[in-house]
Amino acid sequence: MAEPHDLTALEQAAAMTRGELSSIDLVEHSLRRVAALGDTVGAFVTVTPDLARQAARAADEVPIDERGPLHGVPTAIKDLTLTAGIRTTFGSAAFIDFVPPVDADVVRFIKAAGLVSLGKTTTSELGCSLYSEGRVAPPARNPWQLAYTAGGSSGGAAAAVAAGLVPVAQGSDGGGSLRIPASLCGLVGYKPSRGLVSGGPVGSGAFGLPTSGPLGRTVTDVAALLDVMAVPVSGEPYLPPVAPPGGYLSVARRAEPGPLRIGRFTTPMLADEPVHPDCVAAVDRAAALLTAAGHEVVEVPPPLGPAAWPLFEILWYVLALAPVPPQREAELLPLTRLLRARGAELSAGTLAATLGELQAQVRLGARRTAGCDLLLCPTLATPQAPVGWFSADGDPAADFDRQRRFSPYCAIFNVTGDPSVSLPLGSTTDGLPVGVLLTGRYGDDARLIATAAQLENSSDGWDRHPAIWRATDSANVNGDGVGRSAA
Repeated sequence: MAEPHDLTALEQAAAMTRGELSSIDLVEHSLRRVAALGDTVGAFVTVTPDLARQAARAADEVPIDERGPLHGVPTAIKDLTLTAGIRTTFGSAAFIDFVPPVDADVVRFIKAAGLVSLGKTTTSELGCSLYSEGRVAPPARNPWQLAYTAGGSSGGAAAAVAAGLVPVAQGSDGGGSLRIPASLCGLVGYKPSRGLVSGGPVGSGAFGLPTSGPLGRTVTDVAALLDVMAVPVSGEPYLPPVAPPGGYLSVARRAEPGPLRIGRFTTPMLADEPVHPDCVAAVDRAAALLTAAGHEVVEVPPPLGPAAWPLFEILWYVLALAPVPPQREAELLPLTRLLRARGAELSAGTLAATLGELQAQVRLGARRTAGCDLLLCPTLATPQAPVGWFSADGDPAADFDRQRRFSPYCAIFNVTGDPSVSLPLGSTTDGLPVGVLLTGRYGDDARLIATAAQLENSSDGWDRHPAIWRATDSANVNGDGVGRSAA
């Protein structure tokens, strides 16, 4: 018999509409799973059960004809995102007791849509790394194999969704931070076009690289959460793309992008790094499905190459310079301290020149792929990585370089601002997820979502689950992440 967490987010909402479940039913079920498995997969930094129950009861009081598509559905907010009255650590011991006075815009929209947050999900310190292993919570582990990382910086969000703790979650992506965990954990991770989702009230800078976005098991769930997030806000620094008629959920349900020309490449962009055969095989599968759907898939050069890395690297150093109380700098992780030290050495002139050169590189890259409606490439150069692998030798410089070689694709599309989504189309020889990256033109999120939904349909769906999905408590999970309770 199906359990509530077997249902997608939209299916949970539909069950509430039919009177088969209530929001409080779903929240209590999810809280039980969080209590049993949350620390095992390192999903949460802070759980807010009382606030969740209060919000669920309020959601149940709203008349059915006034509810949106995700009303009453449990979710979670990344711990990099401001939440009024709820501890927000930014993944750092330096902010272990910080409680913001305001909600981020995206949190306000999630609340207004009637979704119910269970708490704050694990992230990397200040969002600086692509793995989520800090000092404020257990490391975010891949529910498919607990020895492996769930990625970062939205690692806790991915672990929560992949383990069936919540059906959808909010995350953010400044260099792959949604798409990397999605690829590792077998999920859909969507980075919207720059400006589509507000970064306010205080997170709209950062050179336009980061943006909030949705993480879920299906394209329709992700599209529905994107509709919730993509509310225009006056005063934002980037003009938001125009939403399609009926919203992105309507586009995903139709799954009709029309015939497209799709540029395919597997050459890494930020590192001269060999690509694992399983990652290439996932791209091959996606290309075959797209061709069978009537699209033209052509080989193209990557829009940028390793020469762009020193430029992106400078921006990453500067982004690490988030305000930290001086007396707490020593509590930062070695990697964070290294990035901040390098950032502090940069002059304003160097930063301005870097931004100008990057924009010139983006223009050249757009010309290399002109005529393509979408781009297809691997999400990662390597399918998976063990927990502790990046920082194993204790050298933060080596850690940072190892991350670049592991993920040499995603960050380019933060620089361009293009919409980009990781889709779980592949698997390793031992059955672990492998993602592919599909990227659209700036502002053309609708076509990208329609194509992603078409791929999901033509692949017979990809909403499959790890063994831990059937586990009822942490005692039923062995060290490899294999659930002993499969009923």
